[in-house]
Amino acid sequence: MSNSGLPVPGPGIARLREDLLAASFTPDGVLDLLGAPAYAALARGETVPAERATRGDEGPLATLTRLFLLGQATPAGRVTGALPALTAEQALADGWLTPADPDGAARLRATVDIRPYAGDAGENWWIVSDQGRATAGGAGAHGQGRDVVLGAGGASTTLAQLTVRAPVARALDLGTGSGVQALHLTRHAEQVTATDLNPRALRVAALTLALSLGTGAGRGPQEAPGGVALRRGSLFEPVADDPPFDLIVSNPPFVISPAAPGSGLTYRDGGLPGDALCRTLVSSAGERLAPGGYCQLLANWEQTADQDWRERLASWVPPGCDAWIVRRQEQDVNEYAELWLRDAGAHRGDPAEYRAAYDAWLDEFASRSVRSVGFGWITLRRSGAADPSVLVEEWPHSVEQPLGAAVPAHFARRDFLRAHDDRALLTARYALAEGVTQEQLGPPGAEDPEHVVLRQRHGMMRATAMDTVSAGFAGSCDGSLAAGALLDAIAQLVDEERDTVRAAAPGWLRPLVEQGFLLPVD
Repeated sequence: MSNSGLPVPGPGIARLREDLLAASFTPDGVLDLLGAPAYAALARGETVPAERATRGDEGPLATLTRLFLLGQATPAGRVTGALPALTAEQALADGWLTPADPDGAARLRATVDIRPYAGDAGENWWIVSDQGRATAGGAGAHGQGRDVVLGAGGASTTLAQLTVRAPVARALDLGTGSGVQALHLTRHAEQVTATDLNPRALRVAALTLALSLGTGAGRGPQEAPGGVALRRGSLFEPVADDPPFDLIVSNPPFVISPAAPGSGLTYRDGGLPGDALCRTLVSSAGERLAPGGYCQLLANWEQTADQDWRERLASWVPPGCDAWIVRRQEQDVNEYAELWLRDAGAHRGDPAEYRAAYDAWLDEFASRSVRSVGFGWITLRRSGAADPSVLVEEWPHSVEQPLGAAVPAHFARRDFLRAHDDRALLTARYALAEGVTQEQLGPPGAEDPEHVVLRQRHGMMRATAMDTVSAGFAGSCDGSLAAGALLDAIAQLVDEERDTVRAAAPGWLRPLVEQGFLLPVD
């Protein structure tokens, strides 16, 4: 696979965009055409339901769907009808299409996958990737070159939903791939830089940006303010001489594999042993962040029996940075090897080679006594604090996406708790967060519940058990009275000593604030 097989982002790209919009080749348009089940299957890389849904439909939308999403050879006459502004001839000249038959151009085939994608505010965007590589699908990367470029998969969507979307001056998308994160960043960053080690990925990202935003986006490093500078290189090397960034996002090649440097799949295999790439990225990010800036990334990390994974992840955090690290999933080394061998399409090849590759993965993990691999989110904030706030936790449960707004709120609460000792904590006023509900559990007809549970309906959607005092306190928090005054009133109601209730309160009040059940009013 080489760069020469990609389209050229020339003047025709504006006309292609015009044709896509005219045919309703948009997220809503394709959803209406295919129906929800076939649309969801297509997102998983399965094409049969979409093929059935478009069978016999010769309209422009069905034609573009077959051409750019299903990778089907399409009669030239139908392509001409679906691309009246660009024309099939110009699409051939610009490299979007290629003859499907060796004896002429009676049928045409797309050279890339173009997938409708909704922006943060409902914008109609399109993600370009290698043909059939919007997601890994059932065949994985079998038969693809190591520089293959995938489109927007589940990891890309997760990172986009986690990202803080406050306006910033300078943002960096490290490991841009098909340009998904850079596309989002253009909506709230004055200057965007996108880097990748894979030159093919930079070419594809330029196509994504140009098609979605216009021809002036993503041509190279000398863009006007508001454009995207595309640079080639590993980790922070391409921006080593740049000023610090207010926001860094990265969906890096985090897969822990036995691939040697220069081998493996560029989009997932970082070429460093174990989880060294993620560790290096995290530990180096602090010096690339402006004061108050955020670095948000997805990561895999090794877990051994002789070291707590929380302590290990906390040791990655650079000085002067607060951190919020969330483990979302854990896989034993066998499951992990199987997952990524299938992603590479190894299961479609020679069975003996598959078994040998599987064995090599397990040898690699055994050499470092790795028993499982963790996957999760890592967020750094450059606070400059001498005593940084570092929270490493496991949360495999459902969350409400997007979570971007919850990230700065989390760190603001941590700042509050860091600045308030137990005595000061009781002088503050609190309000119950929006969407928090109370559940009372116990036998039917009982006078008092056995358990009281507070549950969040938004954000991290946490739940926590309460006793009578803490439940009564939370239910009374409307921001009007200081915590101490509320506790004194509750102590009188439950006939407990005032000082005893006050002394115990910080032990349950701090977690309620930290986890977002209660919000400091001031």
